[in-house]
Amino acid sequence: MRIASLVPSSTEMLFALGLGDSVVAVTHECDYPPGASDVEHLTRSVIRDGLSAAQIDAAVRERTSEGLALYELDDPLLAELEPDLIVTQAVCEVCAVSYDDVVAAAGRLPSQPEVISLDPSTLGEVLADVPRLAEAAGAVEAGEDLSEEAGRRIDAVVEAVAGGGRPRVAALEWLDPVFVGGHWVPQMIELAGGEDVLGLPGEKSRTAEWAEVEAAQPEVVVAMPCGYDAKRSAEEARGDAEHLARLDARVAAVDASAYFSRPGPRLVDGIELLGHLLHPERIDRPPPGRFTWLDLGRSAAA
Repeated sequence: MRIASLVPSSTEMLFALGLGDSVVAVTHECDYPPGASDVEHLTRSVIRDGLSAAQIDAAVRERTSEGLALYELDDPLLAELEPDLIVTQAVCEVCAVSYDDVVAAAGRLPSQPEVISLDPSTLGEVLADVPRLAEAAGAVEAGEDLSEEAGRRIDAVVEAVAGGGRPRVAALEWLDPVFVGGHWVPQMIELAGGEDVLGLPGEKSRTAEWAEVEAAQPEVVVAMPCGYDAKRSAEEARGDAEHLARLDARVAAVDASAYFSRPGPRLVDGIELLGHLLHPERIDRPPPGRFTWLDLGRSAAA
């Protein structure tokens, strides 16, 4: 089977299912696992590089308000590759090529590939997509194994943090303007032994004012700007140090791109990461590079 993956999370899932050799094309953002970025790229972003967080937000809002796409699909290359299966998504209009554009492109191909859209809003739906994609790609047994492993690891975190108290957590998915993490993030925080004081499970991420974040009185703030690694997340957080310091909370910058933004297998790593941040005495420290604690001038009483 020849598979084209138009979402980084589905690329990760396909490789985790042992189907990397069947993936003939991915997006320009597919950077995991190692080797995925070497596959043919079918997309490009129309938002130019080098913009600030506020400029990116403004550019995205402008294009979406005008009904314009944020990504372009290489139709000629897609036709040349003749995929049997195209994996895409429709849950986030700023995360991938438009679902309608993908369906239209697939309909023009002589191979008439199957199009499967993975559109999870909750952690349960993310996990349910594993066997669904595995069945579509002809790897049912691998899907069962991957699902069972994910379940075991999540259960281990829940058991480890049980009875350990629940720190108040604010997950910030963007900082200028502020976006509160939604979808699966509040569930990840709960499973890791915390209480999300702003986000709602299964609901879209939403904008908020700094005053609302401060009023929620978080004890831990997790800076997870969508699509950024831990280093870039830390840079963005330091850029808003004045606001964050006012919260009088511990602030951690995390690799959001790898462990929170993408609804794929590594969300389990994200739960383990959160478990360590909230209960370091109960959950082992994850490998280097996944997060950093920031000193942003909290009060001496904190």
